Amino acid sequence: MKKIASKTSTIVCNDGSWKFLADVIENSNFSKLFIIVDPHTEKHCLPFFYKKIILTNAKIITIPAGEQYKTIETCLYVWNQLSQLGADRQSLVINLGGGVVTDLGGFVASTFQRGISFVNIPTSLLAMVDASVGGKNGVDLGVLKNQIGVIKEPIAVIIDTSFLATLPKNHIISGIAEIIKHGLISSELYLNESWIFTIENPMLCEKLVWDSVQIKHRIVTEDPAEKGLRKMLNYGHTLGHAIESFCLEDSKKPTLLHGEAVAIGLLLETYISSELLGFPKAKLLHISEKITSLFPKVHFNSKDIKEIIKLLIFDKKNTHGIIQFVLLEDIGTPKTNCIVSNELIEKAFKFYEKCIAK
Repeated sequence: MKKIASKTSTIVCNDGSWKFLADVIENSNFSKLFIIVDPHTEKHCLPFFYKKIILTNAKIITIPAGEQYKTIETCLYVWNQLSQLGADRQSLVINLGGGVVTDLGGFVASTFQRGISFVNIPTSLLAMVDASVGGKNGVDLGVLKNQIGVIKEPIAVIIDTSFLATLPKNHIISGIAEIIKHGLISSELYLNESWIFTIENPMLCEKLVWDSVQIKHRIVTEDPAEKGLRKMLNYGHTLGHAIESFCLEDSKKPTLLHGEAVAIGLLLETYISSELLGFPKAKLLHISEKITSLFPKVHFNSKDIKEIIKLLIFDKKNTHGIIQFVLLEDIGTPKTNCIVSNELIEKAFKFYEKCIAK
């Protein structure tokens, strides 16, 4: 069994993970059990869950699917459901779903009656390698990503890569963006492996997912409150989140999955890294070619870019009104708290346009 244990949380993957969860539930004397799902995971993942673990008394709470429902309004619904169904401080919430379910479900559990225990069972690639690990829980504020939240670890994260077979291809591709990010900030070897990720190769799939979990866990353990080192996990996300928010707000633009927006952010911020920190040009061109071959291409005009730049002020790394980027001197050598001019951001978008025009 692949396992990472800390004082407050344990992450387990594949073999033995379901027995571990069964033992946690059996030995913890929880008063009541609640499973948060969305319609997709209720249909495609809950039956598999019940084959793996016998729970006769768990209550199901279903929330709408999609980033647009990652809101305080959805939290109010779940808080009310928990209250009406008799949840107390000894209850357990099990979040069975992708990043929206684990982010929102963790936030709900962390705040209900000042905090009850929860378990994350990520069912999407994105949630397995990113959202379910590290204790970040929260919701969006309008189109602004993850503005409301807390940092609290789940008591356990159960990763079973079998769930990936339930995903449409675009959700797999979305998750690959976070694996690529982990490669860019940590290791050229891992980055090169990330380009060939496929669920058709179960051994490679499990290896890359677990390696990604270990990269993130190592960083989070060293800086749980995101005061310094943990900021590197936001590589590609400063512009990626702004792009994601802009596309949610602008009906003329396609709504992007989180990883699709982050992939554009990774390309843009790698270009900026090459201009400001001397990131090698040959590697920039190789990374750009790989990203544009994997992810959807989106065109941004000058007006779009100005609106995206305006959204950067809401990035959570900012301080005293100053927008701060994570950039790379080279693969595996990130630098935090970088200041980037609007002119350079606009140049990065022009570079992106050239890349997708090829």
